[in-house]
Amino acid sequence: MVVHSKLHSKLQIVMFPWLAFGHIIPFLNLSNELAKKGHKISFLLPKNAQIRLQNLNLYPNLITFHTLTIPRVNGLPEGAETTADVPGYLESLLATAMDELYDQIKSFLRNLKPHFVFFDFAHWIPDVALEIGGIKTLCYKIVCPAASAISLIRSPLEMTTFMASTAADLVKPPPGYPSTTVVLHEREAKLLSFLFREYGKGVTIYERLKKGMTLCDAIAMKTCREIDGTFGDYIATQFKKSVLYTGPVLPEPKKEPLEEHGLSNWLEKFEPGSVVFCGFGSQLFLEKKQFQELVLGLELTGLPFLLAVKPPEGTNSAEEALPEGFKKRVQEKGLILDCWVPQLKILSHKSVGCFVSHCGYGSMWESLALSDCQLVLLPSTSEQTLNARLMEQELKVGVEVEKDENGWFSKESLCKTVKCVMDKDSQVGCFVKENHRKLKEVLSSPGFMNNYIDNFIQNLYGLLVE
Repeated sequence: MVVHSKLHSKLQIVMFPWLAFGHIIPFLNLSNELAKKGHKISFLLPKNAQIRLQNLNLYPNLITFHTLTIPRVNGLPEGAETTADVPGYLESLLATAMDELYDQIKSFLRNLKPHFVFFDFAHWIPDVALEIGGIKTLCYKIVCPAASAISLIRSPLEMTTFMASTAADLVKPPPGYPSTTVVLHEREAKLLSFLFREYGKGVTIYERLKKGMTLCDAIAMKTCREIDGTFGDYIATQFKKSVLYTGPVLPEPKKEPLEEHGLSNWLEKFEPGSVVFCGFGSQLFLEKKQFQELVLGLELTGLPFLLAVKPPEGTNSAEEALPEGFKKRVQEKGLILDCWVPQLKILSHKSVGCFVSHCGYGSMWESLALSDCQLVLLPSTSEQTLNARLMEQELKVGVEVEKDENGWFSKESLCKTVKCVMDKDSQVGCFVKENHRKLKEVLSSPGFMNNYIDNFIQNLYGLLVE
């Protein structure tokens, strides 16, 4: 029996994520796990991102950052390298700049000849690999599999067809979709319109994602079978290729004091498990009216709360958007920050008992695997909404805030949901708490994450000999 020589060598992998920290960091977390096992990673990213993320590279002897020179694109601000440098409406120009890296990436890959390239938004990577020859490509999905399944497994819709479709048609899951509950409601159909917006020159997000998943050698997913197995199997069948699971790939929480913004001192003033923490990630900008409903809803609960949120649309700071008299009323009991906060450290603090989450995929995993908080779900995009449905309807670990026909929540609906999970006598609260406890036990059990990485690496070797 001939044993393939590649199975004895350490893997050489190139990582090329979309130019957004919400994509780069999960790729880097996976790189750390692979480097821990001795594999070599070449990580392609712009200079400023390298500087910011240097401290997250835990194996600099095995993970090498390679600088991408972002091409000049008309209309893109000077020096813009990631989505953090541009407002949302200019992201399409950044996608154009990424696509213009084609020749830069091609010559890098031709010189290096790695075993694998991992990518997500650069749908042309499989073409480059095919042209060079001998390189396998992996489309690494860092969003929930349900979002890929419900959005991408349908006949290609042109924008005109999309606009003419009824809401019921748009949200109807594709044939064979494995869930009746992890779905969008009719009033949420408009959330899918982003798929058919141009994102880069002459390409929509839909085409970008669909092509990447269709042409790659295998699809990898930042999840585990226990939570997303039915969706992963469905995607494997529809795209006729292997779906590999990396596990949730979460960084180990550091046992460091919570020094930022005097948060530790502030949280220490309150009873264990009494504080409501509301965190909405770095990409969500609420309308002023919704922001006001949010803060008034938190006030209505009567519980101490910490809110970390971007300044609302059209304002320079969260403070200037507060309702009249609000600041004076909540004084010691409410803290509102419109800057970055160490979410994981906050969730791990003994005083924090409830997490009002926008249900981004990273936040979802942190709340499930690394915290004991009660979960209140307040999504705004289609992917976040599917994450919320997964957590409420299938895993039964949290409760979603009710919204009206326009997708707006009220201060009353937010308050009601927080109280529902936080009241000691609430049956619903006890039910979701127990389910969360059981799931966390599985996800944080010794060897759970490590086994996923070991199996993932074995699967990569398997792909090399196909």
